[in-house]
Amino acid sequence: MGRMFGTDGIRGIANVELTAELAFKVGQCGAYVLTQNIGRRPRILIGKDTRKSGDMLEAALTAGMCSVGVKVIPLGVIPTPAVAYLTRLYKADAGVVISASHNPCEYNGIKFFNSEGYKLSDAVEDEIEAYIKEDKKMAELPTHGKVGYVSANHNAVEDYVNFACSTIDCDLRGMKIAIDCANGASYQTAFKALNKLGANVEAIHNTPDGVNINAMCGSTHMESLQAYVTSIGADVGLAFDGDADRMLAVDENGKMIDGDQIMAVCAKYMLENNKLKKNTLVATVMSNLGLFIAGNKLGINIPRTKVGDRYVLEEMLDKDYSIGGEQSGHIIFLDHNTTGDGLVSALQFLAVLKKTGQKASEAAAIVEVLPQVLVNAVVKPENKEKYMEVEEIAAACRRVEDMFAGEGRVLIRPSGTEPLVRVMIEGKNKDVLQAEAEKLASLIESILG
Repeated sequence: MGRMFGTDGIRGIANVELTAELAFKVGQCGAYVLTQNIGRRPRILIGKDTRKSGDMLEAALTAGMCSVGVKVIPLGVIPTPAVAYLTRLYKADAGVVISASHNPCEYNGIKFFNSEGYKLSDAVEDEIEAYIKEDKKMAELPTHGKVGYVSANHNAVEDYVNFACSTIDCDLRGMKIAIDCANGASYQTAFKALNKLGANVEAIHNTPDGVNINAMCGSTHMESLQAYVTSIGADVGLAFDGDADRMLAVDENGKMIDGDQIMAVCAKYMLENNKLKKNTLVATVMSNLGLFIAGNKLGINIPRTKVGDRYVLEEMLDKDYSIGGEQSGHIIFLDHNTTGDGLVSALQFLAVLKKTGQKASEAAAIVEVLPQVLVNAVVKPENKEKYMEVEEIAAACRRVEDMFAGEGRVLIRPSGTEPLVRVMIEGKNKDVLQAEAEKLASLIESILG
Protein backbone atom coordinates (compact mmCIF):
# COMPACT_ATOMS: atom_id res chain seq x y z
CA MET A 1 0.00 0.00 0.00
CA GLY A 2 1.40 3.43 -1.01
CA ARG A 3 1.40 6.61 1.02
CA MET A 4 -2.16 7.69 1.95
CA PHE A 5 -1.42 11.41 2.08
CA GLY A 6 -0.85 13.02 -1.29
CA THR A 7 0.23 16.60 -2.00
CA ASP A 8 -3.05 17.91 -0.54
CA GLY A 9 -4.35 15.41 2.02
CA ILE A 10 -6.11 12.10 1.44
CA ARG A 11 -8.28 11.87 -1.69
CA GLY A 12 -10.36 9.25 -3.45
CA ILE A 13 -13.82 8.29 -4.67
CA ALA A 14 -16.11 8.64 -1.66
CA ASN A 15 -17.48 5.34 -0.33
CA VAL A 16 -15.05 3.35 -2.51
CA GLU A 17 -11.52 4.52 -1.71
CA LEU A 18 -12.40 7.12 0.90
CA THR A 19 -14.82 5.15 3.07
CA ALA A 20 -16.57 6.04 6.31
CA GLU A 21 -14.37 3.46 8.06
CA LEU A 22 -11.22 5.14 6.77
CA ALA A 23 -12.57 8.58 7.68
CA PHE A 24 -13.20 7.37 11.25
CA LYS A 25 -9.58 6.17 11.51
CA VAL A 26 -8.24 9.39 9.96
CA GLY A 27 -10.25 11.47 12.45
CA GLN A 28 -9.22 9.35 15.40
CA CYS A 29 -5.53 9.05 14.54
CA GLY A 30 -5.18 12.58 13.21
CA ALA A 31 -6.70 14.06 16.35
CA TYR A 32 -4.58 11.79 18.55
CA VAL A 33 -1.30 12.82 16.90
CA LEU A 34 -2.14 16.53 16.80
CA THR A 35 -3.48 16.85 20.35
CA GLN A 36 -1.99 14.07 22.50
CA ASN A 37 0.33 16.38 24.48
CA ILE A 38 -2.04 19.30 25.08
CA GLY A 39 -3.00 18.41 28.66
CA ARG A 40 -6.61 19.64 28.38
CA ARG A 41 -9.64 18.85 26.20
CA PRO A 42 -8.58 19.56 22.60
CA ARG A 43 -10.74 21.60 20.19
CA ILE A 44 -10.82 20.85 16.45
CA LEU A 45 -12.77 22.69 13.74
CA ILE A 46 -14.29 20.82 10.80
CA GLY A 47 -15.47 22.37 7.53
CA LYS A 48 -16.62 20.93 4.22
CA ASP A 49 -17.57 21.81 0.66
CA THR A 50 -20.96 21.05 -0.92
CA ARG A 51 -20.49 17.40 -1.97
CA LYS A 52 -23.20 14.97 -0.84
CA SER A 53 -20.57 12.64 0.59
CA GLY A 54 -19.41 15.40 2.94
CA ASP A 55 -22.11 14.58 5.50
CA MET A 56 -21.12 10.90 5.64
CA LEU A 57 -17.43 11.68 6.00
CA GLU A 58 -18.05 14.44 8.53
CA ALA A 59 -20.06 12.08 10.73
CA ALA A 60 -17.29 9.46 10.59
CA LEU A 61 -14.48 11.97 11.19
CA THR A 62 -16.40 13.50 14.08
CA ALA A 63 -16.92 10.11 15.69
CA GLY A 64 -13.21 9.35 15.34
CA MET A 65 -12.20 12.63 16.92
CA CYS A 66 -14.74 12.33 19.76
CA SER A 67 -13.36 8.86 20.52
CA VAL A 68 -10.05 10.44 21.59
CA GLY A 69 -11.71 13.12 23.73
CA VAL A 70 -11.91 16.03 21.28
CA LYS A 71 -14.46 18.84 21.36
CA VAL A 72 -15.45 18.97 17.68
CA ILE A 73 -16.70 22.29 16.30
CA PRO A 74 -18.49 21.86 12.95
CA LEU A 75 -18.46 24.97 10.75
CA GLY A 76 -20.72 23.63 7.98
CA VAL A 77 -20.09 24.45 4.31
CA ILE A 78 -17.20 26.90 4.20
CA PRO A 79 -14.06 27.49 2.06
CA THR A 80 -10.82 25.69 2.85
CA PRO A 81 -8.96 28.96 3.61
CA ALA A 82 -11.72 29.93 6.04
CA VAL A 83 -10.90 26.85 8.13
CA ALA A 84 -7.22 27.84 8.14
CA TYR A 85 -8.08 31.37 9.30
CA LEU A 86 -10.76 30.37 11.84
CA THR A 87 -8.46 27.76 13.42
CA ARG A 88 -6.26 30.68 14.42
CA LEU A 89 -9.09 33.07 15.27
CA TYR A 90 -10.86 30.57 17.54
CA LYS A 91 -7.55 29.35 19.00
CA ALA A 92 -8.42 25.76 18.06
CA ASP A 93 -5.84 22.99 18.18
CA ALA A 94 -6.38 21.92 14.57
CA GLY A 95 -8.74 22.28 11.62
CA VAL A 96 -10.03 19.64 9.20
CA VAL A 97 -11.46 20.20 5.72
CA ILE A 98 -13.57 17.66 3.82
CA SER A 99 -13.12 18.52 0.14
CA ALA A 100 -11.64 17.29 -3.10
CA SER A 101 -11.11 20.87 -4.33
CA HIS A 102 -11.54 21.10 -8.12
CA ASN A 103 -12.22 17.35 -8.65
CA PRO A 104 -15.64 16.00 -9.75
CA CYS A 105 -18.34 15.38 -7.14
CA GLU A 106 -17.76 11.63 -6.74
CA TYR A 107 -14.34 12.38 -5.22
CA ASN A 108 -13.76 13.72 -1.75
CA GLY A 109 -10.80 14.34 0.49
CA ILE A 110 -9.61 15.07 4.02
CA LYS A 111 -6.88 17.55 4.90
CA PHE A 112 -5.68 18.96 8.19
CA PHE A 113 -4.39 22.33 9.35
CA ASN A 114 -2.31 22.66 12.49
CA SER A 115 -3.10 25.19 15.24
CA GLU A 116 -1.27 27.92 13.29
CA GLY A 117 -3.38 27.36 10.16
CA TYR A 118 -0.70 25.63 8.10
CA LYS A 119 -1.02 22.31 6.28
CA LEU A 120 0.79 19.47 8.00
CA SER A 121 4.38 18.54 7.31
CA ASP A 122 5.21 15.21 5.68
CA ALA A 123 6.61 13.99 9.01
CA VAL A 124 3.35 14.63 10.88
CA GLU A 125 1.29 13.06 8.08
CA ASP A 126 3.56 10.01 8.18
CA GLU A 127 3.01 9.70 11.94
CA ILE A 128 -0.78 9.85 11.50
CA GLU A 129 -0.52 7.23 8.78
CA ALA A 130 1.50 4.94 11.04
CA TYR A 131 -1.37 4.96 13.58
CA ILE A 132 -4.00 4.43 10.85
CA LYS A 133 -2.11 1.38 9.59
CA GLU A 134 -1.60 0.25 13.20
CA ASP A 135 2.18 0.33 12.92
CA LYS A 136 1.93 2.46 16.08
CA LYS A 137 -0.56 1.93 18.91
CA MET A 138 -2.62 4.59 20.70
CA ALA A 139 -2.89 4.85 24.46
CA GLU A 140 -6.10 3.79 26.17
CA LEU A 141 -9.15 5.65 24.84
CA PRO A 142 -11.05 7.98 27.22
CA THR A 143 -14.29 6.98 28.95
CA HIS A 144 -16.99 8.61 31.10
CA GLY A 145 -16.94 12.41 30.89
CA LYS A 146 -13.66 12.46 28.99
CA VAL A 147 -15.25 11.22 25.76
CA GLY A 148 -15.43 14.02 23.18
CA TYR A 149 -18.53 15.87 22.04
CA VAL A 150 -19.83 18.25 19.35
CA SER A 151 -20.38 21.99 19.88
CA ALA A 152 -21.74 23.84 16.83
CA ASN A 153 -20.57 27.26 15.69
CA HIS A 154 -23.00 29.47 13.75
CA ASN A 155 -20.77 32.50 13.18
CA ALA A 156 -18.11 30.98 10.94
CA VAL A 157 -19.33 32.42 7.61
CA GLU A 158 -19.73 35.94 9.01
CA ASP A 159 -16.40 35.82 10.83
CA TYR A 160 -14.59 34.74 7.66
CA VAL A 161 -16.38 37.32 5.48
CA ASN A 162 -15.49 40.09 7.93
CA PHE A 163 -11.86 38.96 7.90
CA ALA A 164 -11.67 38.84 4.10
CA CYS A 165 -13.20 42.32 3.78
CA SER A 166 -10.68 43.65 6.32
CA THR A 167 -7.77 42.70 4.05
CA ILE A 168 -8.44 45.70 1.77
CA ASP A 169 -8.77 49.38 2.72
CA CYS A 170 -11.29 50.52 0.12
CA ASP A 171 -14.84 49.73 -0.90
CA LEU A 172 -15.92 48.35 -4.30
CA ARG A 173 -18.80 50.74 -4.99
CA GLY A 174 -19.38 51.38 -8.67
CA MET A 175 -17.97 48.00 -9.75
CA LYS A 176 -20.17 45.43 -11.47
CA ILE A 177 -18.74 42.00 -10.67
CA ALA A 178 -19.81 38.60 -11.98
CA ILE A 179 -18.89 35.57 -9.88
CA ASP A 180 -18.89 31.83 -10.62
CA CYS A 181 -19.01 29.91 -7.34
CA ALA A 182 -18.52 26.46 -8.94
CA ASN A 183 -21.59 25.30 -6.95
CA GLY A 184 -19.07 24.93 -4.16
CA ALA A 185 -17.94 26.30 -0.83
CA SER A 186 -17.86 29.97 -1.92
CA TYR A 187 -21.56 30.15 -2.77
CA GLN A 188 -22.32 32.20 0.36
CA THR A 189 -19.02 33.81 1.32
CA ALA A 190 -18.06 35.38 -2.03
CA PHE A 191 -21.44 37.05 -2.59
CA LYS A 192 -21.66 38.26 1.02
CA ALA A 193 -18.17 39.78 1.00
CA LEU A 194 -18.52 41.60 -2.32
CA ASN A 195 -21.99 42.81 -1.42
CA LYS A 196 -20.72 44.04 1.97
CA LEU A 197 -18.05 46.08 0.15
CA GLY A 198 -20.68 47.78 -1.99
CA ALA A 199 -20.17 46.03 -5.32
CA ASN A 200 -23.00 45.22 -7.73
CA VAL A 201 -22.69 41.41 -7.68
CA GLU A 202 -24.22 38.94 -10.15
CA ALA A 203 -23.65 35.24 -9.44
CA ILE A 204 -23.81 32.05 -11.50
CA HIS A 205 -23.31 28.43 -10.42
CA ASN A 206 -24.23 29.33 -6.83
CA THR A 207 -27.01 26.77 -6.29
CA PRO A 208 -25.23 23.63 -5.02
CA ASP A 209 -27.24 20.40 -4.96
CA GLY A 210 -24.53 18.04 -3.72
CA VAL A 211 -23.55 16.73 -7.15
CA ASN A 212 -23.08 19.79 -9.37
CA ILE A 213 -19.87 21.05 -7.73
CA ASN A 214 -17.25 21.90 -10.42
CA ALA A 215 -19.59 20.52 -13.14
CA MET A 216 -18.56 22.55 -16.22
CA CYS A 217 -18.15 25.62 -14.02
CA GLY A 218 -15.72 27.36 -11.72
CA SER A 219 -12.02 28.03 -12.25
CA THR A 220 -11.47 24.82 -14.25
CA HIS A 221 -14.26 25.62 -16.77
CA MET A 222 -14.24 29.34 -17.45
CA GLU A 223 -16.37 29.43 -20.61
CA SER A 224 -19.74 30.16 -19.00
CA LEU A 225 -18.33 33.00 -16.87
CA GLN A 226 -16.58 34.49 -19.90
CA ALA A 227 -19.89 34.56 -21.77
CA TYR A 228 -21.77 35.86 -18.73
CA VAL A 229 -19.39 38.78 -18.12
CA THR A 230 -19.89 40.14 -21.63
CA SER A 231 -23.63 39.44 -21.67
CA ILE A 232 -24.31 41.55 -18.56
CA GLY A 233 -21.59 44.14 -19.15
CA ALA A 234 -19.64 43.36 -15.98
CA ASP A 235 -16.36 45.12 -15.21
CA VAL A 236 -14.75 41.85 -14.17
CA GLY A 237 -15.59 38.21 -13.49
CA LEU A 238 -14.25 35.97 -10.71
CA ALA A 239 -14.25 32.16 -10.80
CA PHE A 240 -13.59 30.01 -7.74
CA ASP A 241 -12.97 26.27 -7.51
CA GLY A 242 -14.96 23.84 -5.38
CA ASP A 243 -13.29 24.64 -2.05
CA ALA A 244 -12.52 28.27 -2.95
CA ASP A 245 -8.79 28.24 -2.37
CA ARG A 246 -8.26 29.20 -6.04
CA MET A 247 -9.50 32.14 -8.09
CA LEU A 248 -9.15 33.10 -11.74
CA ALA A 249 -10.58 36.24 -13.34
CA VAL A 250 -12.20 37.37 -16.58
CA ASP A 251 -11.73 40.87 -17.99
CA GLU A 252 -14.51 43.12 -19.30
CA ASN A 253 -14.04 41.67 -22.80
CA GLY A 254 -14.53 38.08 -21.64
CA LYS A 255 -10.83 37.18 -21.79
CA MET A 256 -9.40 34.98 -19.04
CA ILE A 257 -6.89 36.43 -16.57
CA ASP A 258 -4.82 33.59 -15.09
CA GLY A 259 -3.01 33.28 -11.78
CA ASP A 260 0.29 34.54 -13.20
CA GLN A 261 -1.36 37.76 -14.37
CA ILE A 262 -3.26 38.25 -11.10
CA MET A 263 -0.04 37.80 -9.10
CA ALA A 264 1.81 40.25 -11.36
CA VAL A 265 -0.91 42.90 -11.00
CA CYS A 266 -0.93 42.58 -7.20
CA ALA A 267 2.87 42.35 -6.86
CA LYS A 268 3.35 45.47 -9.03
CA TYR A 269 0.93 47.44 -6.84
CA MET A 270 2.57 46.11 -3.67
CA LEU A 271 6.00 47.10 -5.02
CA GLU A 272 4.81 50.62 -5.82
CA ASN A 273 3.40 50.96 -2.29
CA ASN A 274 6.38 49.44 -0.43
CA LYS A 275 4.44 46.33 0.61
CA LEU A 276 6.29 43.74 -1.50
CA LYS A 277 8.76 42.13 0.89
CA LYS A 278 12.25 41.90 -0.63
CA ASN A 279 10.77 42.89 -4.03
CA THR A 280 9.94 39.21 -4.54
CA LEU A 281 7.04 37.19 -5.93
CA VAL A 282 7.33 33.37 -5.66
CA ALA A 283 6.12 31.30 -8.64
CA THR A 284 6.57 27.71 -9.83
CA VAL A 285 8.43 26.24 -12.79
CA MET A 286 5.06 25.96 -14.59
CA SER A 287 4.38 29.71 -14.48
CA ASN A 288 4.34 31.31 -17.91
CA LEU A 289 7.55 32.77 -19.30
CA GLY A 290 5.61 36.00 -19.79
CA LEU A 291 5.45 36.42 -15.99
CA PHE A 292 9.23 36.25 -15.67
CA ILE A 293 9.72 38.70 -18.56
CA ALA A 294 7.29 41.10 -16.84
CA GLY A 295 9.14 40.64 -13.54
CA ASN A 296 12.42 41.66 -15.17
CA LYS A 297 10.84 44.82 -16.57
CA LEU A 298 9.21 45.74 -13.25
CA GLY A 299 12.25 44.98 -11.10
CA ILE A 300 10.51 42.13 -9.29
CA ASN A 301 12.55 39.05 -8.37
CA ILE A 302 10.65 35.81 -9.18
CA PRO A 303 12.21 32.59 -7.82
CA ARG A 304 10.70 29.33 -9.13
CA THR A 305 9.75 26.35 -6.97
CA LYS A 306 8.57 22.87 -7.81
CA VAL A 307 4.91 22.55 -8.80
CA GLY A 308 2.59 22.59 -5.77
CA ASP A 309 1.42 25.26 -3.35
CA ARG A 310 3.25 23.58 -0.45
CA TYR A 311 6.59 24.29 -2.17
CA VAL A 312 5.59 27.90 -2.81
CA LEU A 313 4.65 28.29 0.86
CA GLU A 314 7.89 26.67 2.04
CA GLU A 315 9.91 29.19 0.02
CA MET A 316 7.81 32.10 1.30
CA LEU A 317 8.16 31.07 4.94
CA ASP A 318 11.86 30.29 4.61
CA LYS A 319 12.76 33.65 3.01
CA ASP A 320 9.98 35.85 4.48
CA TYR A 321 8.22 36.74 1.23
CA SER A 322 4.68 38.15 1.11
CA ILE A 323 3.12 36.81 -2.11
CA GLY A 324 3.43 33.63 -4.17
CA GLY A 325 1.34 31.16 -6.08
CA GLU A 326 0.51 29.21 -9.18
CA GLN A 327 -0.86 29.84 -12.66
CA SER A 328 -3.97 27.87 -11.61
CA GLY A 329 -5.02 30.74 -9.33
CA HIS A 330 -3.82 29.24 -6.06
CA ILE A 331 -2.29 32.42 -4.59
CA ILE A 332 -0.94 32.94 -1.08
CA PHE A 333 -0.94 36.42 0.48
CA LEU A 334 1.02 35.55 3.59
CA ASP A 335 0.33 38.90 5.24
CA HIS A 336 -3.34 37.84 5.37
CA ASN A 337 -3.68 34.05 5.39
CA THR A 338 -1.57 30.92 5.73
CA THR A 339 -2.82 29.16 2.61
CA GLY A 340 -4.21 29.93 -0.84
CA ASP A 341 -7.40 31.96 -0.43
CA GLY A 342 -9.62 32.61 -3.45
CA LEU A 343 -11.69 35.35 -1.82
CA VAL A 344 -8.71 37.20 -0.38
CA SER A 345 -6.96 36.96 -3.78
CA ALA A 346 -10.07 38.32 -5.48
CA LEU A 347 -10.31 41.26 -3.09
CA GLN A 348 -6.60 42.13 -3.47
CA PHE A 349 -7.00 42.14 -7.27
CA LEU A 350 -10.24 44.15 -7.18
CA ALA A 351 -8.71 46.70 -4.78
CA VAL A 352 -5.89 47.35 -7.27
CA LEU A 353 -8.44 47.93 -10.05
CA LYS A 354 -10.49 50.27 -7.84
CA LYS A 355 -7.52 52.30 -6.60
CA THR A 356 -5.77 52.62 -9.97
CA GLY A 357 -8.93 53.13 -12.02
CA GLN A 358 -7.68 50.58 -14.53
CA LYS A 359 -9.89 48.21 -16.45
CA ALA A 360 -9.16 44.55 -15.79
CA SER A 361 -7.78 44.14 -19.33
CA GLU A 362 -5.40 47.08 -18.89
CA ALA A 363 -4.06 45.80 -15.57
CA ALA A 364 -3.56 42.23 -16.84
CA ALA A 365 -1.71 43.46 -19.94
CA ILE A 366 1.54 43.80 -17.95
CA VAL A 367 2.01 40.07 -18.59
CA GLU A 368 2.08 38.91 -22.19
CA VAL A 369 1.00 35.29 -21.78
CA LEU A 370 3.09 33.27 -24.22
CA PRO A 371 1.62 30.10 -25.75
CA GLN A 372 2.40 26.89 -23.86
CA VAL A 373 2.20 23.40 -25.33
CA LEU A 374 2.20 20.25 -23.17
CA VAL A 375 2.80 16.78 -24.61
CA ASN A 376 3.09 13.61 -22.50
CA ALA A 377 5.67 10.92 -23.23
CA VAL A 378 4.72 7.42 -21.98
CA VAL A 379 7.76 5.77 -20.39
CA LYS A 380 8.58 2.78 -18.20
CA PRO A 381 7.92 3.69 -14.54
CA GLU A 382 11.51 3.03 -13.57
CA ASN A 383 12.71 5.47 -16.27
CA LYS A 384 10.64 8.50 -15.20
CA GLU A 385 13.55 10.31 -13.56
CA LYS A 386 16.23 9.41 -16.10
CA TYR A 387 15.41 11.77 -18.98
CA MET A 388 18.29 14.21 -18.36
CA GLU A 389 20.82 11.41 -17.91
CA VAL A 390 20.55 10.64 -21.63
CA GLU A 391 22.79 12.96 -23.63
CA GLU A 392 20.66 12.61 -26.77
CA ILE A 393 17.60 13.97 -24.89
CA ALA A 394 19.60 16.73 -23.16
CA ALA A 395 21.06 17.81 -26.52
CA ALA A 396 17.61 17.90 -28.11
CA CYS A 397 16.37 20.17 -25.26
CA ARG A 398 19.33 22.50 -25.73
CA ARG A 399 18.68 22.64 -29.48
CA VAL A 400 15.06 23.73 -28.95
CA GLU A 401 15.99 26.38 -26.36
CA ASP A 402 18.73 27.73 -28.64
CA MET A 403 16.18 27.93 -31.44
CA PHE A 404 14.01 30.30 -29.38
CA ALA A 405 16.99 32.54 -28.48
CA GLY A 406 15.71 33.63 -25.06
CA GLU A 407 12.07 33.98 -26.15
CA GLY A 408 11.03 30.50 -25.16
CA ARG A 409 11.90 27.62 -22.86
CA VAL A 410 11.67 23.88 -22.49
CA LEU A 411 10.51 22.29 -19.25
CA ILE A 412 10.57 18.51 -18.84
CA ARG A 413 9.35 16.90 -15.64
CA PRO A 414 8.08 13.48 -14.52
CA SER A 415 4.43 13.02 -13.55
CA GLY A 416 3.95 12.55 -9.83
CA THR A 417 1.40 9.76 -10.24
CA GLU A 418 1.66 8.25 -13.75
CA PRO A 419 4.39 6.66 -15.91
CA LEU A 420 4.72 9.84 -17.93
CA VAL A 421 7.32 12.47 -18.66
CA ARG A 422 5.67 15.82 -19.40
CA VAL A 423 7.21 17.99 -22.12
CA MET A 424 6.19 21.65 -21.90
CA ILE A 425 7.49 24.23 -24.37
CA GLU A 426 6.76 27.97 -24.34
CA GLY A 427 7.34 30.48 -27.08
CA LYS A 428 5.57 32.77 -29.54
CA ASN A 429 4.49 30.45 -32.38
CA LYS A 430 2.11 27.74 -31.16
CA ASP A 431 2.42 25.60 -34.31
CA VAL A 432 6.22 25.49 -33.98
CA LEU A 433 5.89 24.71 -30.26
CA GLN A 434 3.51 21.81 -30.93
CA ALA A 435 5.79 20.28 -33.55
CA GLU A 436 8.90 20.58 -31.35
CA ALA A 437 7.11 19.23 -28.25
CA GLU A 438 5.85 16.19 -30.17
CA LYS A 439 9.36 15.55 -31.53
CA LEU A 440 10.87 15.72 -28.05
CA ALA A 441 8.16 13.49 -26.56
CA SER A 442 8.65 10.92 -29.32
CA LEU A 443 12.40 10.90 -28.69
CA ILE A 444 11.87 10.38 -24.94
CA GLU A 445 9.38 7.56 -25.58
CA SER A 446 11.73 5.83 -28.03
CA ILE A 447 14.60 5.87 -25.53
CA LEU A 448 12.82 5.44 -22.17
CA GLY A 449 9.50 3.81 -23.12
